[in-house]
Amino acid sequence: MLFTEILKENKEFSRAYRVGRFVSCNILTCYFKQNKLPFNRMGITVGKKLGNAVTRNRAKRMIRAAYRLNEQNFPIGYDIVFVARNDIAERKTDEIEKFFNERLIIQMNKAACEKPKSNDKRKPVK
Repeated sequence: MLFTEILKENKEFSRAYRVGRFVSCNILTCYFKQNKLPFNRMGITVGKKLGNAVTRNRAKRMIRAAYRLNEQNFPIGYDIVFVARNDIAERKTDEIEKFFNERLIIQMNKAACEKPKSNDKRKPVK
């Protein structure tokens, strides 16, 4: 993957879940947050409820393949965590790509254009 590194540490996944935004459909949920780096970082999680190791690895391969095919469309500077849902086992990579192009990339670009929310309740100094 050209512009992407892999998320490996649990605290990075947790930060994306806690602070980041999410987009979901019936096969996949995606959490994303800005990381202020000149590249994206990606992580994939697949729970044991999905099936045996073969099924879980197939789901991860499908997500990686769809991401690799659409990597140039993603905005740069994000931590992205994909969480596979139960319906992903019967689906194809094309459906994941469709989710990326029709919902995820649009939401990420919209979030990149928004001003960050200020948590400071104080009045500005004059």
